[in-house]
Amino acid sequence: MKQSLLLIYIITLTACSSVGQGLAELTGLSFLHDRRDSAAITLDEKIEDSAIIELHGLDEIKDKSHFNITSYNGKVLLTGEAETEDIREIIIANVRIISGVKLVHNEMLVGPLSTLQSRSEDFLLTIKAKDAIAEIKDKPGFDATRVKVVSENKTVFLMGLVHEEEGDAAAKAAQKVSGVEKVVTVFEYIDYANENN
Repeated sequence: MKQSLLLIYIITLTACSSVGQGLAELTGLSFLHDRRDSAAITLDEKIEDSAIIELHGLDEIKDKSHFNITSYNGKVLLTGEAETEDIREIIIANVRIISGVKLVHNEMLVGPLSTLQSRSEDFLLTIKAKDAIAEIKDKPGFDATRVKVVSENKTVFLMGLVHEEEGDAAAKAAQKVSGVEKVVTVFEYIDYANENN
């Protein structure tokens, strides 16, 4: 009940642009602007689903870890916390062998699991960072929906297929958000000559 009320409260505090961007992702409208082809998008969704199912089925990590799996173009960002190094290694090993995974960016911390309060604050940071990135207007052709934003322990992670200057602008925008302690970019950079869209 408290979680539901907190989520409603957070959504109420957010700007319309965040809600609009979120709805675009949920309804698939962001696919129209995605630099990945439909097969890559589908594969990323399959990787995320497979990882969650696989990891939740492992008794040795239950109640001893909190993890988030984000896949973009076959590259997986692993965030969260594991109580021990052994638990973290089990999680990483199981994600690496999932079909379609090209690379795992291991950003999982070893230590106490994050609290509901901390996760709620990270959720709000993600929304604020998305809003800040959506405000970038000085990069011709830049589309904020091409930047995937994940927040964990006040660190904002940015993923996507971007030109280097787009990635730099997104990182600078996210860094200015109140409450963000660190920005980590795990972009896949493309050049203009090789861009299809």
